[in-house]
Amino acid sequence: MSDTEKLQEEALTAIVGADSLDALETLRVGYIGKQGSISGLMKTLGKMTPEEKQVQGPLLNGLRSAVADAIAAKKSELETDALNAQLASEKLDMSLPAPDAPHGSIHPVSQVMEELAEIFADMGFAVAEGPEIEDDWRNFSALNIPETHPARAMHDTFYFPDKDAEGRDMLLRTHTSPVQIRTMTTQEPPIRIIAPGRTFRSDSDATHTPMFHQVEGLVIDKDIHLGHLKWTLETFLKAYFEREDIHLRLRPSYFPFTEPSAEVDAWYTLEKGRRVLGGHPDDANEGGWMELLGSGMVHPKVIANCGLDPDVWQGFAFGCGIDRLAMLKYGMDDLRAFFDGDLRWINHYGFDALDVPTLSKGVGA
Repeated sequence: MSDTEKLQEEALTAIVGADSLDALETLRVGYIGKQGSISGLMKTLGKMTPEEKQVQGPLLNGLRSAVADAIAAKKSELETDALNAQLASEKLDMSLPAPDAPHGSIHPVSQVMEELAEIFADMGFAVAEGPEIEDDWRNFSALNIPETHPARAMHDTFYFPDKDAEGRDMLLRTHTSPVQIRTMTTQEPPIRIIAPGRTFRSDSDATHTPMFHQVEGLVIDKDIHLGHLKWTLETFLKAYFEREDIHLRLRPSYFPFTEPSAEVDAWYTLEKGRRVLGGHPDDANEGGWMELLGSGMVHPKVIANCGLDPDVWQGFAFGCGIDRLAMLKYGMDDLRAFFDGDLRWINHYGFDALDVPTLSKGVGA
C-alpha cells in the first residue's frame, strides 16, 4: 500500500470514529486545514517535474476530496444526531394552557400626537413635518435669533463638525420652528399648520431630556391678532383636557421670533395631591397658575425673511412640549421614564392600537 493510500485509510478511520463536532473539526484542521498534513502534500506539487505531477496530482487531489467528503458526511450525521437528541429532550405538554399572546401598545407620546392632530384638524390646521438635522439659518437666523443669543451656545445645541454646501453650520434642531420657516418659504398664505416632532437640546433631569417632543403651531393670514391666538389656545386646551373650565392668562414675555410675545399660563387645582388643569381662580379650591406654553405674534422680520410682505400678512405662533402635555393629562411625574423602555411602564401608560383619538368620543377616551 502506498503512503497516500495509508494516509487516506488513517484519515477515514479517524473521521468515522469522531464522536463530536469539536473532535471532527480538530481532524479537519489536522488533515485539510492550511497547516494540515494533506495540505502540506498538496504544496509539494509545485516542486515536482511535469511527469511527477501527472502521477501524483490525481492521487493527492483524490486523497483530499475523499477526506473532505468524509468530513462533510460525518458532520451532517453528527448534526442530525444532536438535533434528534434535542428534540427528544424538549417536549411540549399540550395539556398546558396557552400562554398569553404578546401584544404591543401605543406610547403616550405617539397617542398625544394623534390627539393633537385630531383637535387641530377640526380647526383647519394641517400637520407639517421637516428634517431633524437642520441648518443654522432655518433653526436660528431666519427666526430673528441673533448671533450672540444664548440659544446658539454649544452647551445648548448639538452641532455637527461639517457645514452644508452653502457653508452653513448643521445641527440637531432645537425646536420645530424650522418647519414653520420651510412652510412659509414653500407655501403661499394663508397658512395654518402644526409641527410636531423630535427636538434636541443638551439638558437632562427629571423634567428635561436631551431629546424631547414638541408641537408648534403657525397661522399666517390677513388681519390676524392676539384674540385669534387666545381663542385657538383655549379651544385646543379644552378639547385636549376634555374640560370646559380651562382658564388662561397671557403674560408679556420675550421670544426673538414673535412680537409681542406671551407666556401662556393655565389655572390648575389640586386633586389628591396632583395638579389638574381646570377650575377658576376665584374658586375656593387650592390651586395656582401653571406656565404651559409660549406664544406670540410672528415677528415682521421673520415674515420678511421668508419672502412675505409683513404689511400684508400677519400671524401668530405657539409651542409647547408634547411630553409635558402627556405628563399633565395622564399623571406621569418623571420625564425620564418616557425613554427608559420599561415594559411595566409602557404596559401601564400605553394605549391600545385601536384606540384612535376622535373628537366625537373624546380624544382621551
